[in-house]
Amino acid sequence: MARKKTPEEKNYKVIAENRRARYDYAIEDDLECGIQLQGSEVKSLREGQANIAESYAAVEDGELWLVNSYIAPYAQARTWGHEERRRRKLLVRKKELAKLWSATKREGMTLVPLVMYFNHKGLVKLKIGIAKGKKTRDKRATEAKRDWQRQKARLLRQNQ
Repeated sequence: MARKKTPEEKNYKVIAENRRARYDYAIEDDLECGIQLQGSEVKSLREGQANIAESYAAVEDGELWLVNSYIAPYAQARTWGHEERRRRKLLVRKKELAKLWSATKREGMTLVPLVMYFNHKGLVKLKIGIAKGKKTRDKRATEAKRDWQRQKARLLRQNQ
């Protein structure tokens, strides 16, 4: 019998996911942050029309920004629409912002968006990861490990 979902899990809905981020980067830490949106952007996100695969986050002038993310235009909002690839402000606490700034400037890390989702309250949230880029050999090792896990699962299924 399936377990019952908590109220938080019932309303959690993934809008966009950057699946390639975990392959290209070694994620050290992640952080949930809010995002400042216009009304037509939220309507478009409710339809699930977004892409964060080519985007990144950057700390500029003491603020955190999401750069190059795509939110499709909302068809019914012709007059008061939005730009698809505009920079969007991310909302974090000052302490977290200082941590992100020091990680990117001193340690050579980058901020990669992992998942954009609606939380249990219906607010749009973005999970960003503090990451370090992988070299080609690291990517090959990750791929070999994933293949071995797949093969191991296949063997266990055959033996049963």
